[in-house]
Amino acid sequence: MSALFGTYARSDLAFVRGEGMRLFTADGTSYLDFNSGIGVNALGHHDAHVVEALKAQADRVWHVSNIFTIPEAERLAERLCAVTFADRVFFTNSGAEALECAIKTARRFFFDRGEPERYDIIAFSGSFHGRTLGTIAAGGNPAYLEGFGPPMPGFKHTRPGDLAAVEALVDKNTAAILIEPVQGEGGVTAMSTDYLKGLRTLCDKHGMLLILDEVQCGMGRTGRLFAHEWAGIVPDIMAIAKAIGGGFPLGACLATEAVAKCMVPGTHGSTYGGNPMACAVGNAVMDRVLAPGFLEHAEEMGRLLGWHLQQLAQRFPDLVVETRGKGLIAGIKITPPVRDFVARLRDRRLLAVAAGDNVLRLLPPLIVTEKDIEEAVGIIGDALEAHAGNAG
Repeated sequence: MSALFGTYARSDLAFVRGEGMRLFTADGTSYLDFNSGIGVNALGHHDAHVVEALKAQADRVWHVSNIFTIPEAERLAERLCAVTFADRVFFTNSGAEALECAIKTARRFFFDRGEPERYDIIAFSGSFHGRTLGTIAAGGNPAYLEGFGPPMPGFKHTRPGDLAAVEALVDKNTAAILIEPVQGEGGVTAMSTDYLKGLRTLCDKHGMLLILDEVQCGMGRTGRLFAHEWAGIVPDIMAIAKAIGGGFPLGACLATEAVAKCMVPGTHGSTYGGNPMACAVGNAVMDRVLAPGFLEHAEEMGRLLGWHLQQLAQRFPDLVVETRGKGLIAGIKITPPVRDFVARLRDRRLLAVAAGDNVLRLLPPLIVTEKDIEEAVGIIGDALEAHAGNAG
């Protein structure tokens, strides 16, 4: 029996090495990775530039705490601000921590303005923002809330896609709207451009803040650096993580100066957040993602993956209900039980992950090639074919 908490239904599969798009077991068996550690390994496995940055920093200094200036964190923050709406950054170790900071920042913003009663946040069914008490309350999923006492107050939920339903929840206590531009865990649902623009307009109309959770869909996964760029909107606060660390624990809460100035000494903190090791890796990831042609490649591969998934839907109309997502955060809603189907793909040496309402979620590294996509879709097609044969 494992000494670990039983919080995951882990496969017995264990990997000892990774290279590019592949993971390898101790006996040398190769698996094509369309999971990326649930959207984390944007550069694949063992990226030479990231490995070198990590090794070089390991020979200098690992940790000093945030009571000192950390040059690597200063540089990464400046780079993030240079390519986004943001003026300030708070570094964390995970996406959940980045969302906690975002929630606290939104509430503190109104407290600082003399409106302490404005702390309610409108969030959405199907969302996932983390596993802390605050972020499970924000997500609102009953399965994640059960057994942990009363949910943290201050969140209202509605289904995404209906602007009138959102506005109906707004009152004098509403501080912000929190949304994923592309829901990952909830079923790979991409919000429309019109809907995201409408949410921005609602926030402006009612003096609310717009908080975007780009933990899974950000850092190039949709073909733009951040998914909200497709809609041409500007948030007030944004949470990122996963790909920014390329596999090393790193997250960040980004905000405008107007919002972030409320977070003065004592309002928030993190012992490890923004440590030299994590930020050295983050800077190396930024080097790669911002390099000429990288995002264009991700965008092209996203279109190609979407096209192939549409072909699968046409080929198996009884098994594939619809295709979802945007770019390289893609999914197909299927009729076979998705967790069983993920296991069948694993048996065929393809790694994928389940999501939401019986959706097969595909999150390949952004270095994926046309050949990799054709191989993965071929394996999925073979598994669907086998299921159809068994059902028949």
